[in-house]
Amino acid sequence: MSIMDNRVDTAYIGTINEHIIESDALRGNPLGDAAARPLVVYTPPGYDDDLDRRYPSIYVIQGYTGQVAMWWNRSPFKPLYPKVVDDLFANTDTPPCLVVYVDAWTTYGGSQYVDSIGTGRYHTYLCEDVVSFVDNHYRTLNDPAHRGIQGKSSGGFGAMITPMLRPDVFGALASHAGDSLYELCYGASFGEAARLLRNWDGSPEIWWNDFRKRPAFSHPADMTLLGLYGVAACFSPDKNSRPVLPFDTRSGRLLDDVWAQWLEWDPVRMVRRHATALQGLKGIWLDAGRNDEYYLDLGAQAVVDELAAIGVHDVAFELFDGKHGGIDYRYPLSLAFLANRLQP
Repeated sequence: MSIMDNRVDTAYIGTINEHIIESDALRGNPLGDAAARPLVVYTPPGYDDDLDRRYPSIYVIQGYTGQVAMWWNRSPFKPLYPKVVDDLFANTDTPPCLVVYVDAWTTYGGSQYVDSIGTGRYHTYLCEDVVSFVDNHYRTLNDPAHRGIQGKSSGGFGAMITPMLRPDVFGALASHAGDSLYELCYGASFGEAARLLRNWDGSPEIWWNDFRKRPAFSHPADMTLLGLYGVAACFSPDKNSRPVLPFDTRSGRLLDDVWAQWLEWDPVRMVRRHATALQGLKGIWLDAGRNDEYYLDLGAQAVVDELAAIGVHDVAFELFDGKHGGIDYRYPLSLAFLANRLQP
């Protein structure tokens, strides 16, 4: 059954193409999650009219607990983002691009788009398996100068770090409220999480086993604990692939060695280590709501400051009135920005 069977939008001018791809990188992952993943590729109006023309491509990745079919979940009075994308290319002067919707779901709800012994090789999956499939099946401009990535929250984190790590694959990025400045983004919740874990004898493993046996999010602690536990699986798993939280679960005190592993993945701290990659990008978009509950407005500002320190000043940066949720109206703004920057 198509993931779009529940849509009620008017007809698309461009084309939505659904695929299932087999990922070598995800085969045998520690969680036993599927190596066969859904992939949706949008081709813009006119794609089939000139079979010699090649197009830039923009990869769209989701926040934590996002799965690709959720792009077709309807909210009251809000158009679906794939339809907004179609309207953007059909009804404005935005130059045409392919738009690729990627699935990186895990048993824990997300992968942070990194390679980890706790979840699997999701960074390799994105940069190798997904990109090669798209380039082999569509008329793309197969060069990082014409390939961008966009995401929000954990997807915004993935959009920031992926071009840092693989400038040979991605040449531009757009991050909406991307995870950053971890002492505020994550650290501010450690005390709360330690208190919440008292309900499970201070054991995140006992909480996780309980969580999986009952209706999801039926306890008010679940959202906070799931986010931290899932990220720990990505950033600080033990040798047996089990998540290790970066604080003492009874007192909330930081575990410096584990916390250091998390900080290695903080985009604020990564900028200077990947200065050459960032200096070569064709476009950088960063934004966040001024009242983001995870302080990602401050995180975005810190990333911008670090970019300035390495000489990168051509950044589309805005702090707008808003919180962490309800900011999907920002997506088409950065999509148009990327589409213009990625043109040949």
